[in-house]
Amino acid sequence: MKLSRQQVEHVAWLARLGLSEDEIEKFTVELSNILENFEILNQVDIADVPPATHAVPLQSVFREDQSFPSYPQSDVLANAPKREEGCFKVKPVLE
Repeated sequence: MKLSRQQVEHVAWLARLGLSEDEIEKFTVELSNILENFEILNQVDIADVPPATHAVPLQSVFREDQSFPSYPQSDVLANAPKREEGCFKVKPVLE
């Protein structure tokens, strides 16, 4: 499919692209070539090809959650500058 200059200008306007004269000529040729490749792909017989959602089998890349015992409270608060009732004591941020 051969695109016209007006069609490329229209696509550029829809995409809010400011193209120079050289770019319009360049994209007219390049976009036409891309559409010609799609026309070739449309001629491929895919009647016997089952539909697939992915080209390769998927597997989960996440590990299962694992729980571990936490540190003792005395170890966590050992270097705290201020403590109160087993918690960190901090200055109020909002009043």
